[in-house]
Amino acid sequence: MTSNEEIAAFMRENMGALNLRMGVELVETSPERVVGTMPVEGNTQPYGLLHGGASVVLAETLGSVAAALNAGEGRFAVGTDINATHHRSARQGLVTGVATPLHLGRTMSSFEIVITDEDGKRVCTSRITCALLARDPS
Repeated sequence: MTSNEEIAAFMRENMGALNLRMGVELVETSPERVVGTMPVEGNTQPYGLLHGGASVVLAETLGSVAAALNAGEGRFAVGTDINATHHRSARQGLVTGVATPLHLGRTMSSFEIVITDEDGKRVCTSRITCALLARDPS
């Protein structure tokens, strides 16, 4: 049996090369809410603005962690769809993403991820859907 605490600890310790390169950090992890941050610096497009793809990386990470925490015993989550609406730019500091559930089903879950700048202004709204698959018992 894997507890939510064990899943969250595993995710923190195994963020993956892309998340490490982009500076993504998990701040809060619970089935109801996953919060993470990412620096703008190093994740910009040529005009010095936060790259929209970087926002999507943060959103997918937070939504996937949230899905894993809600998947249930013997199941794991894989992303099947993600979209993002970019509302405003960020030029510096940290952005913070908050993932909350929209739908928690047996085989599929969806989450909204709101990304804000240090002033609390919404930078991006994303939605991710994850399939919840059975782990291979072998």
